[in-house]
Amino acid sequence: MSAIEQSLGMNLSQHLAMTMQLQQAIQILQLSSQDLCAVIEKEYLENPVLEMEYPTGRRELYEQDGSMNVRALADYLDGGSKQPAYFTDEDDRQFDAAAPLHMTLEEELLEQVNFTFKENEYERAVATFLVGSLDSRGYLTLPTAEAARAMGCSEAEILRILAVIQSFEPAGVGARDLAECLRLQAERQGIYEGLIAAVIDRHLDEVAAHRIKEIAAAEHVEPAAVQMAVDIVRRLNPKPGAAYGTGAPAYITPDVIIRRGEQGYEVEVEESDVPQLHISALYRQSDTFDKATQKYIASRLHAASWLINSIEQRRATIRRVVEEIVRRQPAYFEKGPAFLQPMTMKDVADTIGVHESTVSRAVANKYAELPTGIVALRSFFTLRSTRSETGEDVAAAQAKSAIEALIKGENPKKPLSDQKLCTLLKSKGIALSRRTVMKYREQLGYDSSVKRKRY
Repeated sequence: MSAIEQSLGMNLSQHLAMTMQLQQAIQILQLSSQDLCAVIEKEYLENPVLEMEYPTGRRELYEQDGSMNVRALADYLDGGSKQPAYFTDEDDRQFDAAAPLHMTLEEELLEQVNFTFKENEYERAVATFLVGSLDSRGYLTLPTAEAARAMGCSEAEILRILAVIQSFEPAGVGARDLAECLRLQAERQGIYEGLIAAVIDRHLDEVAAHRIKEIAAAEHVEPAAVQMAVDIVRRLNPKPGAAYGTGAPAYITPDVIIRRGEQGYEVEVEESDVPQLHISALYRQSDTFDKATQKYIASRLHAASWLINSIEQRRATIRRVVEEIVRRQPAYFEKGPAFLQPMTMKDVADTIGVHESTVSRAVANKYAELPTGIVALRSFFTLRSTRSETGEDVAAAQAKSAIEALIKGENPKKPLSDQKLCTLLKSKGIALSRRTVMKYREQLGYDSSVKRKRY
């Protein structure tokens, strides 16, 4: 009986160990190349049998003993838009630098506060309080009476200092509502007069509902004049503070490169920035170590081998998935997104002989670099497709492209209704319901025909 119990115990422990390893492999598959770098560096620090080789460029940032090469790092960080001198391989590609860091709205305004009120410490304190009370749009949502109570001054004093803040950049900052924000900008541009002033002060609700004729009747002018005034007002910025960021810019780096070759499109898994792992020769022969150390090294060697195999399996799986995408979408790569054909993850999984969830993890958080730009791998898949009158499936991207082309070519004085769009699409062999057309139109960012009408 004890032998059976021992056998059962051994089987259970092996099953649990395998489950943990498979979980690690699954996790690695769904990592982007940037996240994979972090995992590799963490494992390198925790597993003594691993050796890590940095890619060309990054390798020079480290001394032979693994310490940081401060001078090389300084050159790297100070390189501006140029590549450091140690980027010598012809295959190293020049990427565009991310946009420079922007000041936050509060930092921008406080600089102006400190300059404007540098002679009066009390006014500077009040102005600083008001700037700190602005929301992300640049609006003052705190009632001026409450601000006066908080600062122990009169409301008139708050209004006087607020008026100074409203003269700062960006134009429209410090407004208490949308009308005041637009009015401040129009005044700055010298256009706050006549019909433009009337639209801002009295008719913003009608503008939102595109009730041009009602505004024209109320102001006793032609609809065309109102349309022109509304167009000018819409060029003003309703959220002047939204242009200011709060964090560092993010890079999107491709995980796969798809380029045209002599035999068609070729797929390359991009890992030029991913460190390469090797098992240290020092630990390959551990006969000289004691039993406990040998056991520990054996476990670390097993973990290291599994990690290296998982990374290699990740590379192979991604390549197979993307190669199948390329095979199924020749028109997309030749003619553009409008020619994306219906394709689900299950379609790809069945063809390459893996589970659908494997395809999902292989494309998760990953981007492909095409000759035309960088796109998310998930964008190649359609969850649902529409069916044309000929019985063929039509990808949502293709249907949206057709809708957008029709709207762009419409007569602005007689825009196409959703029902009319249905009819025109059907004549092109794309049979969609009016409800689907409306959904796609809204996803494309187009208003209804009533709101698109021009006078």
